[in-house]
Amino acid sequence: MDELDRNILGLLGADARMSVATLARRLKVARSTVQARLERLETSGIIAGYTLKLGEGAREGRLRASVLLTIEPRAQAAVLTRLRSIAEVERVFTTSGRFDFLLQVACPNTQVLDQVLDQIGAMTGVRASESLIHLSTKIDRAV
Repeated sequence: MDELDRNILGLLGADARMSVATLARRLKVARSTVQARLERLETSGIIAGYTLKLGEGAREGRLRASVLLTIEPRAQAAVLTRLRSIAEVERVFTTSGRFDFLLQVACPNTQVLDQVLDQIGAMTGVRASESLIHLSTKIDRAV
């Protein structure tokens, strides 16, 4: 990946709907160059897809939480399989340190969050959990 690739990614990160023609104009390169670079970035897996980023208005009414899990040895695969079946679990990260998984959970209300947390805590292989409810977003640089 060179500087042109990074610039393409930067512009698309700010606006994934930007046309190839606009990208080429802003980067001062030929449209065919941008198109070839995009195809290579997609084929190599650097660009996995194009999506939209929801603003706070779309997130209103959604209760978000981070859930930290400690998993029994050799139970990660089974726990991960069960977590996939819970629609409210948006993301699962493996971590280093005291916890094995960091879950991002979104629920419409506290009752559903409570049920989801109970369901996760009752899973075979989950040794311990700790939940952190998100109150407000102060910085969001995620693309």
